[in-house]
Amino acid sequence: MADVAAKAGVSRALVSIIFRGQPGASEETRQRVLRVADEIGYHPDSAARLLARGRSRTLGVMFTVHQTFHADLIAGIYPEAERLGYDVLLSAATHGRSESKAAEALLSHRCEALILLGPEAEAGYLDELGRRAATVSVSRRVPRARVDFVHSAEGKGVHQAMEHLVELGHRRIVHIDGGRGPGSVERRRAYRAAMRRHGLEAEVRVVPGQHTEESGIESGRLFLAERDHGQALPTAVLAGNDRCAWGLLMALTRAGVDVPRDVSVVGYDDSHLSHLMPIGLTTVRQDATLMAEHAVRFAVERLENPELEAREAVLDPKLVVRGTSGKAPETSA
Repeated sequence: MADVAAKAGVSRALVSIIFRGQPGASEETRQRVLRVADEIGYHPDSAARLLARGRSRTLGVMFTVHQTFHADLIAGIYPEAERLGYDVLLSAATHGRSESKAAEALLSHRCEALILLGPEAEAGYLDELGRRAATVSVSRRVPRARVDFVHSAEGKGVHQAMEHLVELGHRRIVHIDGGRGPGSVERRRAYRAAMRRHGLEAEVRVVPGQHTEESGIESGRLFLAERDHGQALPTAVLAGNDRCAWGLLMALTRAGVDVPRDVSVVGYDDSHLSHLMPIGLTTVRQDATLMAEHAVRFAVERLENPELEAREAVLDPKLVVRGTSGKAPETSA
């Protein structure tokens, strides 16, 4: 700033006034100062200025690499944060970098609030984070933790998917579980309830899995091996999420199984890749933009009023029918 002032022939205080957008300089002087600043490559450090006032106005977002739905959520977080006057800092959890390390990095960079996308960390740690900073958990609800929650009504989403499959005549409907992934417990419970409701208790089958393509591939190989030993393929599979469904589709189609003529496949999330595949994925849509907006607002509101009680936003999902679901083989024309 002193260099700009010297080259423009004005005081340092006047340069500060101009960059803060305050009155006190003529338009000619303002343009000269801005031109000089551009020539020497000077840009005001807004982060330092905020920190000097005790604020960073930055929201930290913890996400998991390769989770495509997290990318959709992040795309919705940025515009809402900017609308409310906040910056966004991202920190990723990977196979070699734990969620706690990703979250601690955000706090070390002075993020005022944390938005955790699909956290799998222990409930006690999430509660601790909520006591250290305003924290919002997206897609996972943790009872009694001092954290705000944003998630879809998992049971409603699974109910829609199961009704769709049953109406198509499916009875051998298998669910690939999502393990510790967000929403997995609720989705598994809703699957079992739907099978009982339709008198299909004897057909209930939950295959252990995860929210990954590898899990879908392994499940597909399992079904194919069983077929080779004389056991019938399931006529429909409700995957734990879209990534798992994609892996399953890869395994089945490579083995010559026709989807959906032989096996119908339904995912969960409706991430942005679901409609870009050669055959569009039937899936349960979670509104990523609306979830992101709620998460940002919850974080900002808690910063403004730390004494707020923990809040929860539950959004309605919607089944999106595309090309991977069709009539059960027994009822096909």
